[in-house]
Amino acid sequence: MSLEARLDELERRLAEIEAEWAKPEVAADPARSKVLGREQARISPIVDNYRALRDTRAALDSARHELHAEDDPELKELARELIAENEAEVERLNEELRVQLLPADPNDERDVIIEIRGGTGGEEAAIFAADLFRMYVRYAERQRWKTETLAASESGVKGLREVIFEISGQGAFSRLKYEGGVHRVQRVPETESSGRIHTSTATVAVLPKADEVDVQIDETRDLRIDVKRASGPGGQSVNTTDSAVRITHLPSGLVVEIQDEKSQHKNKAKAMSVLRARLLEMEQRKAQEEEAEARRSMVGSGERSEKIRTYNFPQDRITDHRIGLDVHDLPGVLDGELDKLIDALVTTDQAERLASLEAGAEARSS
Repeated sequence: MSLEARLDELERRLAEIEAEWAKPEVAADPARSKVLGREQARISPIVDNYRALRDTRAALDSARHELHAEDDPELKELARELIAENEAEVERLNEELRVQLLPADPNDERDVIIEIRGGTGGEEAAIFAADLFRMYVRYAERQRWKTETLAASESGVKGLREVIFEISGQGAFSRLKYEGGVHRVQRVPETESSGRIHTSTATVAVLPKADEVDVQIDETRDLRIDVKRASGPGGQSVNTTDSAVRITHLPSGLVVEIQDEKSQHKNKAKAMSVLRARLLEMEQRKAQEEEAEARRSMVGSGERSEKIRTYNFPQDRITDHRIGLDVHDLPGVLDGELDKLIDALVTTDQAERLASLEAGAEARSS
């Protein structure tokens, strides 16, 4: 299908979606409304650019006509300027549409569940895990996304052995999916009297949040649900009811335990949300492997040699090893100013996918 035909098809689909919104049954169906909203959010920017491209082409044709029809030197010069401007805009819009029409990641418009765990480095790794948690919460605040902590296991005064949390908002997964992997920190711990630099790690997993329709679970046959009294630091009870929930998914062996809420019902709902996200990620990974598109596991063992990014405090430098990018603003990044890193990763990913797509097209045509 040609580029023009694909764009015409998307324009027709957008009109269909807008007509769907007018139906009372759609307005009364939250699940259907959510699906339509995601599709509309994905298509609308493409159609807007397509319409702008058509308008710019029309303006370019008009300027070219004026150049040949006019005898006045000043009007001819004005036409030449308009031609140059519109040609540049046509080129820009064409390039932007090529990127927008890249095969979409079906998860891009989903909310995300992020799991952070301290890796190598003991208490310092737990403190770093807490730093990363705060970094993503601050980034979400800057994007006006919502965050909700699903589970957290504290370590010491400032550390987190593990934290699982949800971020919901437009395009959350499309931005945060590049954060999955091993993060490494190099700094002098507060407890280090000799000033020696320590290296620690934390692992980050970024999972697309699954809706109930995405993952089918038979609660009667597939799940074992255990409840127990939630315990706080030092084994103290944080409440007097059996509110902690441990869910075992029998077919896969996955286990999720949540005890943050005093309500057993709320803890179960949170645990089911985490379980669905993990199962969706497993299913999608299996499908990719079956299609011979095996991908590296998002989280490694936490060893120092496995890393996607290093946070070097003595040199005030963050290095993303995947693209060889250095950023000198460690306090800003840890305060949620992640766009400069994420933008570079998005641009690199788009360039690589465009190159791959064009190479495949050339191979098919030869």
